[in-house]
Amino acid sequence: MNIAGVGAAGDRSAVALSTEALIQEHDPWEKHAGWWQDGFTEGADPEYVEQILPLTLEYLTGYSRILDIGTGEGQSARALQALGCEVVGLDPTFAQVVAAVERGGGPVYGRGAAECLPLRDESFDAVLACLVFEHIPDCVPAIREVARVLKPGGRFVFFLNHPLLQCPGSGWIIDHILDEEYWRVGPYLTADVVMEELSPGVLLPFVHRPMNEYVNTMADAGLQLRRMLEPAPPQGFIDKAPEYQDAATIPRLLVLIAEKA
Repeated sequence: MNIAGVGAAGDRSAVALSTEALIQEHDPWEKHAGWWQDGFTEGADPEYVEQILPLTLEYLTGYSRILDIGTGEGQSARALQALGCEVVGLDPTFAQVVAAVERGGGPVYGRGAAECLPLRDESFDAVLACLVFEHIPDCVPAIREVARVLKPGGRFVFFLNHPLLQCPGSGWIIDHILDEEYWRVGPYLTADVVMEELSPGVLLPFVHRPMNEYVNTMADAGLQLRRMLEPAPPQGFIDKAPEYQDAATIPRLLVLIAEKA
């Protein structure tokens, strides 16, 4: 390439830079990838350190070839690879895949959407999806893709923000008039898409759907539910978010462990 940027190669570079800037402007996941990496990886988030990563390792130890859907910058993939697993991490967000490759750790990374996985049928012993499907507009093709790439008897470990107790409008209520405190559950049965402000200036799309949509779609795809977990928030999260102390018996996560028939 001409370092002065003259000619076709220089023109392509300019187009690539313009395209990347356009994607970052209009795709909130590209725009806020750094926010996620800074606040939720490499030990920054107690829920991952104390709960999500330990559960991931507990339920995926012993599986040889694992697919991590929505791998982000790869923290779960790296943890599994450290156990001796062969891990492939896919994410549709370019900035996340770049960070995953830079941080290394052994997994193979690539861009790919859950609804159309660029992978062969029955090519993985296990699939992990951690806090991904609540951002996918239609979960049906994505769950079918999980079943397609899993070998018979393969395991699917599925982390979700709890669809019932963390649905839109839910939260801890202090009613000074009635002198009551309780956890309010929002409109659970109504599927909804909201742009949620997770931090000042950080708006990301969240899709709420009732639990039966996930479980029934899994059953239709041949993914048989074997175990369901509703872990209490870990102590590190409570310490970091003391306003959640009174709701410490309300799970933030739902974990489904299924196997392909």
